[in-house]
Amino acid sequence: MNSILLKMKEWSNYKHLPLVIIFITAIIMFFLLIGNVKENTYDIKEFQLSPDTIRAVKTIEDTVKTEEERERVAAEIQPYYQFQEETADNQAAIISSIFDSVIEIKKEVIPEGEAENRTSQLEKLKKEIDKIVDNASMVQLNDEALITLLGQSPAVLEKSSDTITTLVKDMLDKPIRFENVSDKKKEIEDQVRKSLRYSNNYMNLLSSIARSSVVETEIENEEQTEIRIEQAKASVEPIRILQGQILVQKGEIIDREVYRQLKLLGMLTNKSSYKPIIGVALFVVLTMWVVYVQTINRKVKTKENSKSLLVVLFSLLISVLLMKVLQFIAYNFDVVIAFIFPTAIVSMLVYLLVNERMAFISTIIIAAYAGFIFQEGYTNVFQMEVSLYILFGGIAGIFALQKMNTNSQILRSSLIVASVNLIFILFYLLMTKTTYGVGDLLFYFGAAILSSILSGALTIGILPFFESLFGILSTMKLIELSNPNHPLLKKILTETPGTYHHSVMVANLADSACEAIGANGLLARVCCYYHDIGKTKRPGFFIENQINGYNPHDNLPPEASRDIIITHATDGANILRKHKMPKEIIDVAEQHHGTSLLKFFYYKEKEQNDKVLEEDFRYTGPKPQTKENAIISIADSVEAAVRSMKEPNSDKIQALIQSIVKDKLQDGQFDECDLSLREIKKIEESFCTTLNGIFHSRIEYPK
Repeated sequence: MNSILLKMKEWSNYKHLPLVIIFITAIIMFFLLIGNVKENTYDIKEFQLSPDTIRAVKTIEDTVKTEEERERVAAEIQPYYQFQEETADNQAAIISSIFDSVIEIKKEVIPEGEAENRTSQLEKLKKEIDKIVDNASMVQLNDEALITLLGQSPAVLEKSSDTITTLVKDMLDKPIRFENVSDKKKEIEDQVRKSLRYSNNYMNLLSSIARSSVVETEIENEEQTEIRIEQAKASVEPIRILQGQILVQKGEIIDREVYRQLKLLGMLTNKSSYKPIIGVALFVVLTMWVVYVQTINRKVKTKENSKSLLVVLFSLLISVLLMKVLQFIAYNFDVVIAFIFPTAIVSMLVYLLVNERMAFISTIIIAAYAGFIFQEGYTNVFQMEVSLYILFGGIAGIFALQKMNTNSQILRSSLIVASVNLIFILFYLLMTKTTYGVGDLLFYFGAAILSSILSGALTIGILPFFESLFGILSTMKLIELSNPNHPLLKKILTETPGTYHHSVMVANLADSACEAIGANGLLARVCCYYHDIGKTKRPGFFIENQINGYNPHDNLPPEASRDIIITHATDGANILRKHKMPKEIIDVAEQHHGTSLLKFFYYKEKEQNDKVLEEDFRYTGPKPQTKENAIISIADSVEAAVRSMKEPNSDKIQALIQSIVKDKLQDGQFDECDLSLREIKKIEESFCTTLNGIFHSRIEYPK
């Protein structure tokens, strides 16, 4: 058994122990969380019956369906047409130019019977027509058509030109698309034949000119059409397979489409994804890293760091296990059963056993874990409402405990947590669109209250276990030990009233000094109450308990007096151990005199024996190991010295304090604690301020 305890003690000082603790906890957390993200896969083939109702395990874009929808929308886009307003004028101008050219050439005098001149006119007209219709949308007029035109009188030509020009312009002033040109050509031919009455041959020519003048006036703008198509495609929202969406019902045929969706989601056995596993691992590593860097203090011993780390990690593990239990039973309820979880349990435990900063950090981490664990199988990664619920409840627990530390006060602080829980529940109910019945409302409000009660009750129940397991002296325990009704304090008060008064004075000094340098003032105060309990064995041998001026040391040899005085430190430690008091208080009883010299009896013995050794008249120690112990050591000496001073004043008190501190420094009493010179200076100033307040000048009242 002793060998096991020795091994445990060695391990507690192993410098890499915190890393080992974090690593083991991370593995446990990983396996607790992996079940929340493990994907469902199926060993199925196309066209077989589905063994279960299969839902999508995640939200993913269906690229095939998205592309099909984009092509469908693109096909529905109508071409973009632009109306060419100038077309009517251009075509009318061409027609007018043709007839004007014929009229101009006919004005030339042609002698009768001179066929050569007629041929010359035809050639001139052909050249003019070629110039006109070279880039125009008209059929070329052949020689027969030109001869027919030359054979008409100027009056006929002018009327024909005016009529056809007007008809063509009227028609082309309206939008005409390519597919309608044929109908419009036929329509204008009918209009020409109704408007003019000439020979059949000439009317055919006029109809041909009119038909050839009709062209499309509304042209497709391919560039704009393409832009519209691209805009339409871009406006199509990606089609997604939604998480929780039913892909196929149990017993239905798994067709090609369903199989394709299962393959896309990676739900087939041969397509399982490792991404969720890696994600959980990263999440756990991230949270454990935050706990590690925020808990480990390089200035503190490994053993103390390990204690703080274990408290935080055990609190997180207990909470995660509670969440897993709630998650397991949640499937039997239609309401959000997670609201029963004790929101403030982690924050309260860590606040009382470690510190406020770690309580806030632990609350944030457990809220993240809660969102992860309570997320429903077909929702997003985190259940945000549960995360926020635990976050606000945990923070409320921290603020509630800042002025409440006893068991009854912890339960009362649960009322503050309950009020915050209820406010959040009200917010949740108002923000959700679901209509709740009276039964649902009673559950949610009851869950908020039950959550707060469980937070306080579980904190009270777990706290002693943590204190015992990790040897931690919590704030609540310290306040409990400071109660004057404690049996040991009653013992000091009744058996050594002078020592009790001395202890209270030392406690005031030590508490103020600790607060000045950022040490634990409450711990120092409580330790001071018990530090001289060893004097209860022989109360009359200590000057503060002597009455009527009788001092038994006057009749004892220095060695005997030395043994009695020095033994009070070890006697006190033994009494405290017997009553199973915390180690910190036992350490103060042993260390408050360190290895200092019992000067009075040493010099008294030296008067009789020059060969006396100084070591024989020193306390057995050890020297103070912590700042609090060192401060108590100074306060113990200072209080006794100032109390014996005649007519104390500010200057005398300051000089005495500096002298005592200097003597202890030179004697090496602070060599094993981490007090700095700056902190020692602050301690001296604190002692001066406190003692000057006690021994202030008083007005002398008349008799």
